Amino acid sequence: MDLDLARGFLRAHHRAVLATSRKDGRPQLSPILCAVDEKGRVLISTRQTAIKTRNLRRDPRASLCALTDGFFGEWVQAEGDAEIISLPDAMELLVEYYRLIAGEHPDWDDYRAAMEREQRVILRVTLTRAGPDTSG
Repeated sequence: MDLDLARGFLRAHHRAVLATSRKDGRPQLSPILCAVDEKGRVLISTRQTAIKTRNLRRDPRASLCALTDGFFGEWVQAEGDAEIISLPDAMELLVEYYRLIAGEHPDWDDYRAAMEREQRVILRVTLTRAGPDTSG
């Protein structure tokens, strides 16, 4: 699948499952919300202390399967390397992430305080491959 088609799907459908690799090589799966920035990179908000963050520090390869709200039907699998952006550098990316998914927040000061309290980071995935290329 063309990466731009995958990005278009991810811009419209934010629910996905992120796969990272545990130390022993087995997959670790996390339900996430994702957005796509202006450069076509996937943005994911998570906590500094999350297992997925720890896994990606060790092995930056990330895969995600994005689904429609109806679950059945179209879907996209996308893969790439993730970088972890921590606070304070992540703050404006966290604001961008929120806006891309939900629009304007009613209280940005409260949102920023919550991001600090929760030790949020942004996982930014540069896509290298997407599918499916065939169905059935």
